[in-house]
Amino acid sequence: MAALINSTTGAAHTRISGIGAYRPRRLVLNSEIVEAIDSSDEWIQERSGIKSRYRAGDGESVIEMSEAASRDALEMAGLAATDIDAVILATITHPYQTPAAAPALAHLMGMNSPAAFDISAACAGYCHGIALAHDMVRGGSARNVLVVGVERLSDFTSSTDRGTAFIFGDGAGAAIVSPSETPAIGPTVWGSEGDKWDVIAQNDSWVEMRDKGLDWPTIGMKGQSVFRWAIWGMAPAAQRALDAAGVTVDQLDAFIPHQANVRIVDAMCKQLKIPDHVAVARDIVDSANTSAASVPLATERLLREGLAPRGGLALQIGFGAGLVYAAQVVVLP
Repeated sequence: MAALINSTTGAAHTRISGIGAYRPRRLVLNSEIVEAIDSSDEWIQERSGIKSRYRAGDGESVIEMSEAASRDALEMAGLAATDIDAVILATITHPYQTPAAAPALAHLMGMNSPAAFDISAACAGYCHGIALAHDMVRGGSARNVLVVGVERLSDFTSSTDRGTAFIFGDGAGAAIVSPSETPAIGPTVWGSEGDKWDVIAQNDSWVEMRDKGLDWPTIGMKGQSVFRWAIWGMAPAAQRALDAAGVTVDQLDAFIPHQANVRIVDAMCKQLKIPDHVAVARDIVDSANTSAASVPLATERLLREGLAPRGGLALQIGFGAGLVYAAQVVVLP
């Protein structure tokens, strides 16, 4: 008879106990971008709703921005860095193929050798990280998990690409997932559509760049294809997350979709029939599309500005390159 293997059990439920954000020092208005793409401030706002974005500079690397956001999240949670058992860092712009950014972040913050790894799920990365952290705490492999969504997209954006130059911004958001006495993170609805992998993608692979002597790769996007997919595919995914949590749309206090485009946000609100009393995140207007950082940045802003109540119910969804998506209902910290 084979020997039995010990297993672990964790908390019955989980919650987001703290959230933090970091926006770079430099604010870039549309007026600084329009000449290179032969455009105008009015055109950019009409097409995307974006008025400005933040651009990282010296002392604002992926790891450094992550540290700033993470310390704010720890403060809200009432925890020390040494209380963190695992770090999940979602990004597509850490400039090293290996090693990952998460172990360096853990070391920088003085943690006690936690599990630490990066995940690549683009604009859905943070919501993927929340799902993984939720399962880790419930499974007993960690008690407090730091989830970071961070991007320095300015390093991978072409200033002359009319379809993307104005879209992307930089920043970091972080959350702590901890045990809870009551359910405060609902089931995750997630998935992928790999047949659409080329709709948002790095224009050239690292190998092609080396072998063909190509310029530094940037991220390209087929805007209309992304727009149609987001509008018609993501509202049903968000509705499934509501259904899985046993929550109706009128019970929500906030709706926090990935900040891809104001028109996409508005269309999703219409399809989901979001009531007027629900706070809708529109951080994209000032911060642009920050990919994995967009949902936690928008969450932190809603709470900081008092637009959504602490302890309120929020529906969050991330979606992007892959194509991939993830959504869950959470109780705001």
